[in-house]
Amino acid sequence: MHRYREMTEADNAAVAALVRDNLKQFNLDIPGTVYFDEGLDHLSDYYGNAERRYFVIEGDDGEVIGGIGFAGFEPMKDTAELQKLYLTDAAKGSGLGYELIDFIEGRMREAGYRFSYLETHDNLQAAIHIYEKKGYKEIERPKEVVHSTMNRFFLKEL
Repeated sequence: MHRYREMTEADNAAVAALVRDNLKQFNLDIPGTVYFDEGLDHLSDYYGNAERRYFVIEGDDGEVIGGIGFAGFEPMKDTAELQKLYLTDAAKGSGLGYELIDFIEGRMREAGYRFSYLETHDNLQAAIHIYEKKGYKEIERPKEVVHSTMNRFFLKEL
């Protein structure tokens, strides 16, 4: 069984590498994605309060094999944004993505949110497939989302 735990400062490098490796594989190591975001190297500073949390999942040897988080999404009432769902290559295709989404939606509900919003990209077909299977419905780009390279937007009632 995998172990979920809240991200700590000690996980910053592992999570940043996980995110960048995934973006690079899908040609999203470009400006306008989190790839060049300096904050990515210090994610534990951003998360870790009631409105923003990030969790890592550990493999059998204790190494970080995935992560997922959420943060309140201001433009929409009672809505949290599902953020940074990433897995190592070895962990892909095992159903872990589905498990992570179930897990984070549970944390969103506990925090009082009623909807989950997410942004993704055409290049991330496997992710889009998972989101649709988990009940996410595609919506128009919210007008508040201006600078994002992401071009697909989804919403789900929790």
